[in-house]
Amino acid sequence: MKKDKPKKKIKKYHRYPFFNIGTLLFGTVFIYMVITAFMYATEKHITAYEVMKGTITGNYRFQALSLRTEEVVTATQSGSVRYFEREGSKTSAGSVVCAINETGAQEPALLQDFSLSEEDAKRLRNTISNFTINYDGNSFQKVYDLKASVDGTISEIVEERSNDYINVRNQCTAPDSGFVVYKIDGFENLTEDQITADMFDQTKYDASNLRSQKSVAAGRPLFKLITEEAWALYFPLDDRLMTELADTEKIRFRFMKDNETFTAPFAIIRNGEDSFGKITLDNSLVRYATDRFLEIELVMNRKSGLKIPSSSIVERSFYRIPEEYVIKNKDTDQEIVLKVESFAEDGSAVVEYKTANVYAHEDKNYLIDAKLLNEGDYIQMEDSVKRIQVQKKDMEVLHGVYNINKGYAVFREITVIDENEEYCVVESNNVYGLAAYDYIVLNASEVTDEQIVY
Repeated sequence: MKKDKPKKKIKKYHRYPFFNIGTLLFGTVFIYMVITAFMYATEKHITAYEVMKGTITGNYRFQALSLRTEEVVTATQSGSVRYFEREGSKTSAGSVVCAINETGAQEPALLQDFSLSEEDAKRLRNTISNFTINYDGNSFQKVYDLKASVDGTISEIVEERSNDYINVRNQCTAPDSGFVVYKIDGFENLTEDQITADMFDQTKYDASNLRSQKSVAAGRPLFKLITEEAWALYFPLDDRLMTELADTEKIRFRFMKDNETFTAPFAIIRNGEDSFGKITLDNSLVRYATDRFLEIELVMNRKSGLKIPSSSIVERSFYRIPEEYVIKNKDTDQEIVLKVESFAEDGSAVVEYKTANVYAHEDKNYLIDAKLLNEGDYIQMEDSVKRIQVQKKDMEVLHGVYNINKGYAVFREITVIDENEEYCVVESNNVYGLAAYDYIVLNASEVTDEQIVY
């Protein structure tokens, strides 16, 4: 007889409801993360800048116009020209500079066994290097000047190897001693009182290289001589730089062409509405005789302090409150208390104590945010019947930055002692101002006072 199998006890699986404490917590966290990510993606992000001590780098640079005592020598007859003197070299009166063949035929120099020495190769490299360093795509015509300069340099080297000019007829000699230059630009007779601001526009400057001419007509320029060692550099001044240099009698500057630094007498000249700086020199012309415009950098005595970007600076309005009407905080100099009497809409007087942040303390006056008070309010002296009325004439505008060390924007006054187009240097000894390693808002236009900064 078979035994019955024991019946298995089947338990029904307990199904938990979908909405329980676990899913609720997870959903809350997920929604929070989505909202936070959306807010982060759409929020305007504030960029911070760490304040450091320093000076402003990058002195003022200019394309300076050089004026010298120049004499243009013209041809006495027509024909092909052969030059012998190196450009920029100094020649004595009566020395042969070039010769003219009245038949018009070129007289080639002898090239037998010709080769470049190391010194000659260096001259060619310097010519090409100077062009490459100062190349500007907007002045492509200077490529032709380079070609003429290279051709001229090679011709000079060839002529130096050959003494044929001794036997050449129709020699053209230097009427005076001086530096030989083969470029003319119309500025040879320019005087100081004729200088205008338009002359410094490099796109309008044009010079002719006389060595590129194969022949010359009688009466046309052959070369020019710089006959005096004394010369001057001129550069345009704006109002700010003119004020900075107003009392300067000697100035230190650097030629960017060869990085040589000089100290020379300085003066400011005015032609009509234009102002120019003038640097007077009486030496070193041999280095720069061939250049009409020379890039220079003024080496100024820069002041040191806290260096901040110009974009961080903002203007704020403040009321000036005499210190006898202020209740001082014994724990900090950054806050004061004012006993303010204002008027309600029904005309009744309301007296309350207001805590104010101190933005400056000078000349026995405290400067507090203008938004804290209304024009017409009264500031009462503690334990006295004296009071003063808040008026616009007591308002002052300060320059400052937003300090964000505490996570929100706090205005801090600054005193600018030096600046350029991008940065300012401010004083570092102001108890109500900035200190090294403070964090400020890079762009002040992005925040408002006491705004929370993420």
